[in-house]
Amino acid sequence: MTNFDASDKVEVTNTAAETVQAEEKKNQPPAGDNNKKEEKKKRTVWEEIYSWLMLLVTAVILAALFRGLVAEPIRVDGKSMINTLQDGEIVLVTKPRIIRGDLKRGDVVICHYPGRVEHTWRIGATMTVDISTAFVKRLVALPGDSVAILDAKLYVNDALVDENYIDYPPSYDYPRKVLGADEYFVIGDNRASSHDSRSSDVGPISEKMIVGHAQWVIFPLNKIRAIH
Repeated sequence: MTNFDASDKVEVTNTAAETVQAEEKKNQPPAGDNNKKEEKKKRTVWEEIYSWLMLLVTAVILAALFRGLVAEPIRVDGKSMINTLQDGEIVLVTKPRIIRGDLKRGDVVICHYPGRVEHTWRIGATMTVDISTAFVKRLVALPGDSVAILDAKLYVNDALVDENYIDYPPSYDYPRKVLGADEYFVIGDNRASSHDSRSSDVGPISEKMIVGHAQWVIFPLNKIRAIH
């Protein structure tokens, strides 16, 4: 019979436990690696958030550039252009011709009036942005043209203009006027009820006040049509 000393048994047990602990410790990554993984995870989250923010900012900038340089939808508010345009219709307004300064008599345009600032946004201490009310009107005369309304008829350069789209003629005359170098004459097609260049508080407008060319009605869907 072999006799074991109790101290030998304890020593063997401790040795086995130490071996297991050593293996577990060997399989565990160093504490520094855990910290690096946490930092990497945080960086990945912030990088993803940053990428989404940059994508959003880029989309906003591209949308603003598209609206400013190419086209944008604008809602008709009021009855000054009936029957060409109806109140509440949405028109597609294009910009390239306006940017080039390629304006033609008869164009239906989106324009601003002098002194008609709707909102002013202050950006910081030194910059302000004025938001002006937009009007939809017909451009009837260009710089250097003469314009007059006599007996409800429009005359440009002393020639009668054929306006078969006028259903509501004006109730008063407008005396002959020769436009200056940067003067454009705009009138609503509803000549009986339109506030436009005939009014003393509006008058002829400058080229920079013309901001778009209304070309298509795009809503309601059953009223889609080109604007003439």
